[in-house]
Amino acid sequence: MPTLRLPPLPNIREILKMYHLRAMKQLSQNFILNENLTDKIIKKAGILSDCHVIEVGPGPGGLTRSIIKREPKKLIVIEKDKRFKPSLEMLTDAFAAVNGKMEIIFDDVMTFHMENVLPSTETKTWTDKCPRIKIIGNLPFNVSTPLIIKWLRAISEKTGPWKFGRTRMTLTFQKEVAERLIAEPLDTQRCRLSVMAQAWTQPILHFIIPGTAFLPKPDVDVGLVTLVPLTVPRTKHEFAIFEKVTRHIFSFRQKYSIRGIETLFPLEYRTELGQMMYKLADLDPQRRPMTLTVEDIDSLVSAYKYLLEKYPNLKFYEYRTSRHIVSLSQTKNIEVIECTN
Repeated sequence: MPTLRLPPLPNIREILKMYHLRAMKQLSQNFILNENLTDKIIKKAGILSDCHVIEVGPGPGGLTRSIIKREPKKLIVIEKDKRFKPSLEMLTDAFAAVNGKMEIIFDDVMTFHMENVLPSTETKTWTDKCPRIKIIGNLPFNVSTPLIIKWLRAISEKTGPWKFGRTRMTLTFQKEVAERLIAEPLDTQRCRLSVMAQAWTQPILHFIIPGTAFLPKPDVDVGLVTLVPLTVPRTKHEFAIFEKVTRHIFSFRQKYSIRGIETLFPLEYRTELGQMMYKLADLDPQRRPMTLTVEDIDSLVSAYKYLLEKYPNLKFYEYRTSRHIVSLSQTKNIEVIECTN
């Protein structure tokens, strides 16, 4: 497929020198300088022509120019750091010179409502093919996990960019996080993130990018992952309760999975209700967390919901909070000497 020829532009290294730009460590910024590599990354996002593309964290515009060359219908970049305004405006002008549309939004992607900048005309039904909307980004390491959890919730609720249908994402992650996203049962990398991602999407790891490809060089390599929302999720439960049960299961990764499940309940009922959950789910309580499938956890969530209906007060119990309360065994050593207003 032929790519768009842009007016002559300085390369990313020259732009960094021209505007005296340096990566900010507190924002976990790492820039990709090699245009062949950015072209390879964007190719994995699929066909972009006639698509509305949202790029998250463009920085000086390395991935941005590779997106532009594939002629999207409109490109919207969301950047938190206003130091990149000159370099991004240069790309906006270059794209406009060949009749392209690019919009720059300076905001925090964690709080920005992306659905507000997308046209309703791109809406597809959930069971239809993916809408002509793509989310692409070289994510800062410090926000990648909370951001993907936030987006998985939005997918489950069909809100944000997913009110338009099964919007695809192609994103970079720290190599370890990328491998966790795709980790299947029995994989030592399998964790809460694996289960949450696979319950609502099909994660695809395309390739690993060496840390040497970035400036400054991070301590780890980077993985490129596409997440495609599933037509039919692998769980029938709401995101919040599914995430809660999954988080408890993996809070003791090296122990039997029942150890984490028991922490859903007050100490005095822990053993009894934990065993009851596994009996209701028809699962072996001695299974390790990383052996459980999404469907296994779905069954445990069903069992937990049943117990919440039977014992409504259980929903108010929080394990982390209870650990800060003095245990009954210690209360005999407490003596109130004086109480003053």
